[in-house]
Amino acid sequence: MSDEVKLSKVEIQKAESRQLRGTIAEELSPDVESFSGANVGYLKHHGTYQQDDRDGRTKQDGGKSQKQFIMMVRSRIPGGTLTGDDLLTELDLCDEFGNGTLRITSRQGLQLHGVLKNDLKATIRAINEKTTLTTLGACGDVNRNVMCCPAPHRNSPVNDQMQELAGQIAHHFRPHTTAYQEIWLQDEAGEREKVSEFVPVEEPIYGTRYLPRKFKIGLALPEDNCVDILTYDLGLLAIVENDQIIGYNVFVGGGQGTTPANKKTYAAVAQKVTFVAPEQAIPIIEAVIGCWRDHGNREDRKQARIKYLLRDWGLDKFREEVAQYYGSPLAEPRPEEVADVDDHLGWHEQGDGKCFLGVNVENGRIKDEGDLRLKSALRAVIPGRVPNVRLTALQSILLCDIDPANRDEVDRILAEHGVKTADELTLLRRFSMACPALPTCGLSVTESERVMPGVIDALEVELERNGLEGERLAVHMTGCPNGCARPYTPDIGLVGKAKGKYTLYLGGNTLGSRVGFIYADLVPLEEIASRVSPLLGYFKAERSEGESFGDFCHRKGLEDLQAHGQSA
Repeated sequence: MSDEVKLSKVEIQKAESRQLRGTIAEELSPDVESFSGANVGYLKHHGTYQQDDRDGRTKQDGGKSQKQFIMMVRSRIPGGTLTGDDLLTELDLCDEFGNGTLRITSRQGLQLHGVLKNDLKATIRAINEKTTLTTLGACGDVNRNVMCCPAPHRNSPVNDQMQELAGQIAHHFRPHTTAYQEIWLQDEAGEREKVSEFVPVEEPIYGTRYLPRKFKIGLALPEDNCVDILTYDLGLLAIVENDQIIGYNVFVGGGQGTTPANKKTYAAVAQKVTFVAPEQAIPIIEAVIGCWRDHGNREDRKQARIKYLLRDWGLDKFREEVAQYYGSPLAEPRPEEVADVDDHLGWHEQGDGKCFLGVNVENGRIKDEGDLRLKSALRAVIPGRVPNVRLTALQSILLCDIDPANRDEVDRILAEHGVKTADELTLLRRFSMACPALPTCGLSVTESERVMPGVIDALEVELERNGLEGERLAVHMTGCPNGCARPYTPDIGLVGKAKGKYTLYLGGNTLGSRVGFIYADLVPLEEIASRVSPLLGYFKAERSEGESFGDFCHRKGLEDLQAHGQSA
């Protein structure tokens, strides 16, 4: 990158951070109320965000509210694969240091919320020492958690091959900085002195400024895009012949974040760029990242995603530039595309004599509330019965490697704790998800997770009213336009626009292969179901055979749908 390029403030800060150290160690002191300045940004690379509990704010003299600083701590879990003991430990930590709940993210990670600053080091250290997990690289301007289909199908080697590659990618693209070890994991004795003695290490992938912004990778199969690979910066679609992966179609340029006031920003699905053999997957990813690292926008962070570099260059030039980093011309991609999706809920045979059970976790929040005591259920059912678990991109959990002799006992325990089976849930609820939003996300303008169950309740009524209760329909909601729950590609997307009001997107699909369009703006929360209902009736009356609701909306288009919705 030319030295003449104007750098944003964040880029200058990263270059001066002493490989992400900043003065984090000094500000861990109990005498410091909160992290300040550039340290807030550096902390993200360590897997933690400083947040403000807006529900817990207190009033000061003059009517101004006093921020209540808390920390969110995210564990990086490639492919969503962890042990049963790992999950139990995270549940213990949510009680010891967090707000008593554990959250499965939309990208197969785990988040502790409500961690106090003075408990932050103990929390991160406990995750590293008591589990097989880490928080390093879960956030920040690096490669984030590597997504992969979590289903433990063992009757062919394909899923295990993808999971193995996901782990290799995560390891290869991890930050090399020693700041994480020094700040969070080394003994207290002499710690300050060690931290202050900065000795840089080589960052072969990231260089001195790391990436222009975050980078997301996912792996999937054509028949099961359960991790939404087309919404990420880079997706690998496995091509299988004779129960072996012969290679991957490489997709580049997906991304969900957008700023409505900035017309240069938009949501996008990734474009098919090339095909590579399995052993070339990491080299091609390194070439793509290297190209973006060197040519991505470091002046305007709103334009600092690879989808905008692809827009500016066009696909042909992008392929030519990546080929230079790769060291040879790029092969043409195979014709295979994303074709279907599975939520993996319910009981399944693994193919190795064991079973797995997919359990719905509404909006990813593991908690005990009312009749549903999911946290207690997991604590009761995992020991001695569930050696391994996996997390899905729809924020649910797979209880894996269960002896068939224990199936009835597992069912009994879950039922006693109010956990519904997959068959007791509508497909609408199974394919819905929401971001955390208020009260902790600093970007959120309105509610999401806390109101989504009510939205689904209301939509279920309208589906039943229109004779569509068995329809597979994906609904994603976010409290702001940044798109953490991927709201721009499902059948129905709900994006927070103002307090209690949402932009309603239609025309995506459950496959995550198409960006929807704005059907209505500033829709009050309580009117969402009634706005959608006439369109459901229209869909029931005029759908083509096998057509999904999203495909129907895409076929009819905005004007047709608006005319019908207004006349109904």
